[in-house]
Amino acid sequence: MSEHDGRDPDPGTGDEADASTDPQEGDECGCGDACEVESASASGATGETGTGDPTGESAGSARAEFGVPDMDCASCASKVETSVRKLDGVGDIDPRVTTGRLVVDYDPDRTTPDDIRGNIEGAGYAVEGGPSTREVSLSVPDMDCASCAGKVENALRDAPGVLSYETRPTAGTAVVTLAADADLDSVVSAVESAGYEVTGTDGDDGDNGHGHSHGGSDADRESVWRSTRAVKTWVSGGFLTAGIAAEYLLGLELVVASVLGVSFTVAEVLYLLGAAVGGQAILRNGYYSAKNRSLDIDFLMSTAILSAVAASLISGPTSLYFEAATLAFLFSVSELLERYSMDRTRDSLRELMDLSPDEATVLRDGVETVVPVEELELDDVVAVKPGEKIPVDGTVVAGDSAVNQAPITGESVPVDKAEGDEVFAGTVNEAGYLEVRVESAAGDDTLSRIVSMVEDAQSNKTEREQFVERFSSYYTPVMVVVAVAVAAIPPIAFGLDWVTWFVYGITMLVLACPCAFVISTPVSVVSGITSAAKNGVLIKGGTHLEAMGSVEAVAVDKTGTLTKGELTVTDVVPLNGNSEEDVLRCARGLESRSEHPIGEAIVSHAEGTGVAGREVDDFESVTGKGVRADLDGVPHFAGKPGFFEELGFDLEHVHVTGPGEELSEDVRQLCDRHGCLNLVEDTIPRLQSEGKTVVVVGTEDDLEGLVAVADEVRPDARETVAKLREAGLSVVMLTGDNEGTARAIAEQVGVDDFRAGLLPEDKVAAVEGLLDEYGSVAMVGDGINDAPALATATVGVAMGAAGTDTALETADIALMADDLSKLPYLYELSHRANNVIRQNIWASLAIKAVLAVGVPFGYVSVALAVLAGDAGMTMGVTGNAMRLARIRPDE
Repeated sequence: MSEHDGRDPDPGTGDEADASTDPQEGDECGCGDACEVESASASGATGETGTGDPTGESAGSARAEFGVPDMDCASCASKVETSVRKLDGVGDIDPRVTTGRLVVDYDPDRTTPDDIRGNIEGAGYAVEGGPSTREVSLSVPDMDCASCAGKVENALRDAPGVLSYETRPTAGTAVVTLAADADLDSVVSAVESAGYEVTGTDGDDGDNGHGHSHGGSDADRESVWRSTRAVKTWVSGGFLTAGIAAEYLLGLELVVASVLGVSFTVAEVLYLLGAAVGGQAILRNGYYSAKNRSLDIDFLMSTAILSAVAASLISGPTSLYFEAATLAFLFSVSELLERYSMDRTRDSLRELMDLSPDEATVLRDGVETVVPVEELELDDVVAVKPGEKIPVDGTVVAGDSAVNQAPITGESVPVDKAEGDEVFAGTVNEAGYLEVRVESAAGDDTLSRIVSMVEDAQSNKTEREQFVERFSSYYTPVMVVVAVAVAAIPPIAFGLDWVTWFVYGITMLVLACPCAFVISTPVSVVSGITSAAKNGVLIKGGTHLEAMGSVEAVAVDKTGTLTKGELTVTDVVPLNGNSEEDVLRCARGLESRSEHPIGEAIVSHAEGTGVAGREVDDFESVTGKGVRADLDGVPHFAGKPGFFEELGFDLEHVHVTGPGEELSEDVRQLCDRHGCLNLVEDTIPRLQSEGKTVVVVGTEDDLEGLVAVADEVRPDARETVAKLREAGLSVVMLTGDNEGTARAIAEQVGVDDFRAGLLPEDKVAAVEGLLDEYGSVAMVGDGINDAPALATATVGVAMGAAGTDTALETADIALMADDLSKLPYLYELSHRANNVIRQNIWASLAIKAVLAVGVPFGYVSVALAVLAGDAGMTMGVTGNAMRLARIRPDE
């Protein structure tokens, strides 16, 4: 209808989603995330009011959080908890070892944050916080993985004045708590000494209100493939390719150089050049890893490359330059892919923050004043004109309008808002003028919580690919120690030939480099991701490929995912002797000046069926009910059924054109003549039960007909759900729409279960509940309102073209062509990829183990160690990974 008509947007019952009237429903304390924060700065704690544990187990009605940076193990946590537990009035205690924080529920009438702080210090642990500290966010865009974060953490750990820190690779930031007299420049220098540039800093009042900074513009993201690292990678690949051609295609054995008695063929020179160019950044990072005592992937790959070169120089005839060049090139490509994916992810929070306006028009003493949103106070009244974004969470105190809540609730059509109704920051006032009373401070509104949830969910998500890195951090040191022992102990202790045992030691050192082991996962990931990309599925990293293959349940958003996300006309019911064309002609005329999605759907349908328009005069919207206009000089109306009841029509006794088969089930035998409908009891409820919105069209004297509009289910939705269930997955639909609409769609597509009336917080809670039930859950969605749930799930899948940029960037996987039928293919590909990765990892480890056992007995030479343990296994794991490319969506 008209953007001013304010008709109910919910197809079906016409009721708003329950969640829209109580966004905090289900919170333990009843106040949701907007709990009032009490000042406890003097104690170094942050307290927040609440009711404590509703079961009565918790004694407290307040909560305090303390920074205890030295509480870094289970033993420490136990000591601190035992000490605090001695206090009277202490309830639940949550020691968070990984972040060095202690959260305590307590009764403020029986104890205080100062008492708790004293007991923590009495256990021997310093408490950070209070007026003597400050929090600073460092922008470190190159810190884009757990390995990078580890080096930055090691640097911060030794920096003077640093009390605590939290690295956030997904945001490219490090949040550091400093002593008041700490030198920020020295902290920045410490991070940069680890090899990571700090591009900016902000304090507690950062640019986004959360103390976080986000780097990476579109230009920066696109330049990844034209960066210096990328150019060196492509040059390295060129040298590697040329070397392969010289050695295997041309068979060139010509010696072109000799250094210190070591001869080099054309191919070897090319391999060395490839390793030098591609490995430059790797070796640089490996140097910083060693400097910061971090035996991470950079150190391991540096060790692998240098070991291959060193072994080649020492062993003489054996050439391992090809392996060194291959490792340098493949790992560099992997790093570029990781950077590109991470830069894309970082843009999601920026788009979310851009939804909220920077300024608001506040009414004070009857005067309109434009002020920054941050300056709004609770109980202020702001004016929101048509087309403007609502700046805060609040309650309408004057005016009525249709509000597009899609950014928050995901509802397919605008929602009518009148005095007393709740509105959310970031939603758009489509039509009338509104005055809204501010009920949440800036940074504590629904949109800000969405931003916070996305960031927290991403920063806390487990990296599934870190097994290789964790294992290598033990494997390499142990093997290096073994290599030194093999080289030194026999000659020193038993007088054996030192050359022989030195070579044995070098051989063990080569085996200490987990080349095939390290590459076993990346090559499988590259194969799987490449195969998926060719079939229209974008997977943003190996972690997500692995995660998708292990999910037990799939949560699917309704609007824009299971449905098309676009309203279309589904039914036209002519009444009182009119034809369908007559009804559409009048409906088109009435809606021709409308910007409402329902009106646009009707006009589009009429145009598509060739129905001509009519001359329109005196167009007027009747807020909350419908529209009126003169069509060819005759007054006409269109709107809700209740609108026509107010006009005096009897909707319980309406004549149809004829008892056509399509509507024969509605024809009632309750009057003297056949062909009569009871719209109130039969037709309208039937259409609404199918998830449709009903628009009545008529003149002042006669009802001309009904037009039903709905968001159509995707043609492949039911088949997709069936295939997922055949694969053993449970499928649950999540939606912000009302119960009736949700039930109708759920029955059409055949899901196992559905949850209706959900706000973003509720969708997160629903996903968390599924995680508790199934352990591993995929979330499929498209809207900004889906972003927190996408980030919370084990793996988030966004519908590509139909999805908002935020959902697309927040998600881990995108269906590029909006082809829902690719979901079963995605699961099958990921499931097989997991099997291939496991096969590659255990096979490479087994070969290493067998070779290591044979070295001291003289059964394994350097050449065999490299050919079997490195080159052979590299070829083996690569060939095994390539099998993933054979999987097709139509299989």
